[in-house]
Amino acid sequence: MSDTIEKIKCLIIGSGPAGYTAAIYAARANMYPVLYQGIQPGGQLTTTNEVENWPGNPEGITGPEMMVQLQAQAQRFGTDVRDGWATKVDFSGDIHKVWINDTKELHCETVIISTGASAKYLGLPSEQHYLKMGGGVSACAVCDGFFYRNQEVVIVGAGDSACEEAHYLSKLCKKVTMLVRSEKFRASKIMEARVRKTENITILMNHDTVEVLGDEQVVTGVKALNKTTDEAFVIPATGFFVAIGHKPNTDIFKDFLSLDETGYINNVVGTAKTNIEGVFVSGDAADHVYRQAITAAGTGCMAALDAERYLAAKE
Repeated sequence: MSDTIEKIKCLIIGSGPAGYTAAIYAARANMYPVLYQGIQPGGQLTTTNEVENWPGNPEGITGPEMMVQLQAQAQRFGTDVRDGWATKVDFSGDIHKVWINDTKELHCETVIISTGASAKYLGLPSEQHYLKMGGGVSACAVCDGFFYRNQEVVIVGAGDSACEEAHYLSKLCKKVTMLVRSEKFRASKIMEARVRKTENITILMNHDTVEVLGDEQVVTGVKALNKTTDEAFVIPATGFFVAIGHKPNTDIFKDFLSLDETGYINNVVGTAKTNIEGVFVSGDAADHVYRQAITAAGTGCMAALDAERYLAAKE
């Protein structure tokens, strides 16, 4: 542990749209925010090639470019943006203690958590290859479905979110093949019924994904395995969507903050407040419903405003 303890007025943990928006508002309110970027600077959007639903960019923008712009805007107003990630916290007392990289200890008047959530993937080498290439693998149909209009796609998943995303894709795509890895859906009956009655959704139960196929640049198909017959076959497709869930990056907070059963931080409804005074949450660390850049940014704004009011009330 470091011998030197740094005192900070407003600490922001995470650097996606939520964190950077919180930083912009906090800096403009003279809260002198310090933002640690985390293990994945820029968050999930750094894996997204084209962002076309961010207001104010009529021609679209790449995810990495958008994050560079948000960081520059936060720094323009005085945000201290740093490398490193929070590895431990102690919110048991009046002082909010946070450790960075297991060594540096911070004592914070306010903390804004913007650590986001990580999409779960199958872990196939081919899946990861085309994800990094930006050539046809996605974990967000709402974000990327637009790029597959009138094309054929495959989606993997069995829960409510998978059904919702498959139904969304069915409105854009010529054909949606849904691979369910077990013999039954995990989704609610109403969501299962919705996809079953959608004409251009083909549901293959008890099927595994063997490989994502392509020309090294873009996806051209998916090799699937019928686990009942042990038959492998190829499904032609230009897009492969993974809808097997997200994991919120909240493990280090579980001893102090109220979390739901899946690990998302519970906020006071209509605010960014948590169960600990002076600790606020924004973005996908609390949002398991919308998970969009614009909604994350909105809650980043809320967190900074709530933090500002908290500090003002203590003066």
